[in-house]
Amino acid sequence: MTDRRNFRSDNEAPAHPAILEALVAANRGLASAYAEDEWSRRLDAAFSELFATECRVLPLATGTAANSILLAAMCPPWGAVLCHKAAHIHNDEGGAPEFYTDGAKLIALDGENGRLDPAHLAEVIDGTGVHGVHNVKPAALSLTQATECGTCYRPEQIRALADVAGQRGLAVHMDGARFANAVAFLDCHPADITWRAGVDALSFGLTKNGAIAAEAMVVFDPDRWQEALNRRRKRGGHLLSKMRFVSAQLLAMLENDLWLELAGHANAQARALADGIRASDRAQLKWPCEANEVFIQAEPAVLDALAEQGFGFHRWPGYRDVGRLVTSFATTLDGVGEFLEALEHA
Repeated sequence: MTDRRNFRSDNEAPAHPAILEALVAANRGLASAYAEDEWSRRLDAAFSELFATECRVLPLATGTAANSILLAAMCPPWGAVLCHKAAHIHNDEGGAPEFYTDGAKLIALDGENGRLDPAHLAEVIDGTGVHGVHNVKPAALSLTQATECGTCYRPEQIRALADVAGQRGLAVHMDGARFANAVAFLDCHPADITWRAGVDALSFGLTKNGAIAAEAMVVFDPDRWQEALNRRRKRGGHLLSKMRFVSAQLLAMLENDLWLELAGHANAQARALADGIRASDRAQLKWPCEANEVFIQAEPAVLDALAEQGFGFHRWPGYRDVGRLVTSFATTLDGVGEFLEALEHA
């Protein structure tokens, strides 16, 4: 499999040159440890400017840790986190949210195209506590943006879900592993799909977008959960001694909106793939393509033939006839063209 034919995951893309330059610059001389360095100290101001509100930002290395530590601050051990049944925290975190929350339950809900429905969410929350202490108590709602089906929540959809949660005392968490792709697709202000829509905290992902193990927990109420987050990050082994190398990447990504530029490129390549698949008589799209994930639905033999020709993609669990193609800032139109040409002859 050549690089051009690798659509398995944006995690497999290289680091962007600007990230490498930022790491080289951060490597000059000594710096304070444990997020007391000059780069980490600039994060609150940089993200507050980005989101147009005062934020508290805690850098760390993995999205799993960001999601799990935030949910642990929001949800007690006897509580429950409600999420979509396809959510990463439900299917792909190896039980980390349950581990970090000391045993809180994840309640997985259905929803079309990877998105939750407000009426169904309200029904589930209202019905979960009918047996008092014999039930877990819903404490948090987790939304994935962009979703695991490659779709995006619109601002009004987030607001409707957040209103349901907030009226019932639940905090709202957003898994933003591909947040940049969602903002690029929606062409909106980052605030419009976070705090202005009722989101309390965001896992801001950049590793999939050209960084090297660089993520952040962004809290939109600066005084909320601060001691809990700081102590849980340390207790969980995610307070890196040389945090400057994570924070320098975050700052480099925000500079001149590089994070949106890279996400926009990935989205454009995904749209080209999706357009070609829609035009083909050999395949169709399983879900709408709105970010940088494309779900191709075709006869298993067609998918087998594409894989045999060296195209890398993920066969989607539960479906013999669906494959997931993921684009990144490093994806080229040459690679997209090769895939679409091979599809026509598969």
